[in-house]
Amino acid sequence: MPSVDPSTTAVCRIGHHGCGGGTLSTRDEGGDRAAPDLADPAPFGGSPAAAEPVGSGAVATRVARLVTEVTAPAVLVTALTVAIGWHGAGGARGLAWGLLATVFAAGIPFAYILGGVRRGRLTDHHIGRREQRRVPLLLGLASAATGLALLAALGAPRPVLALVAAGVVGLVVAVAVSHWWKMSIHSAVAAGTLVVLVLTFGPRLLPAVPLLALVGWSRVRLRDHTVAQVVVGALVGGLVAGLVYAPLS
Repeated sequence: MPSVDPSTTAVCRIGHHGCGGGTLSTRDEGGDRAAPDLADPAPFGGSPAAAEPVGSGAVATRVARLVTEVTAPAVLVTALTVAIGWHGAGGARGLAWGLLATVFAAGIPFAYILGGVRRGRLTDHHIGRREQRRVPLLLGLASAATGLALLAALGAPRPVLALVAAGVVGLVVAVAVSHWWKMSIHSAVAAGTLVVLVLTFGPRLLPAVPLLALVGWSRVRLRDHTVAQVVVGALVGGLVAGLVYAPLS
């Protein structure tokens, strides 16, 4: 009986990553992505993958990846911290405070994550597997707490201190929840960012609220989260920002 190349089978063609590298996802909701039903010719919903037009699903996936990268927690935290520093103190001085806070709130944690990816300890810079999240989140928490103490000792503006404090509280929640469930940190940071911006710059930024749905859609589209994980993440991020940043700033 002739041998069959597994990478050419129909099952491999419908897999998100194919079978050549053995990376077909089998993640579950609590740990990570849900595995498709290989008996179903259209495991992700809709028409069979082999017949999917190149311009529909493929384009949507590329857009989702772009949204995920642009709204990554490290990106949003960096931009928000610099903006709050600039607004809180004004000019070069405010920018300097924002950049210093960014080193602890985003720079050190993200550098650790990139190092983990290069060494093979982490699957990707979004830490797609729940069981890999604990150590990076704890390091991020320690970094943010250290930064908060340093900023307070140096006399940083109250809005900058309030923002970093909100980040510390958010990370405490993320560490606790990630022990048993994969809450979307993308959605949490996006919602928290929007709440802080509205509290700082006023209700004229409320029309940006639908962007939260775009972030959530991108995470679900890429099968990195369920709808519930996205919604809970947004609720947690918004509540932490409202309950911590608002009174402290």
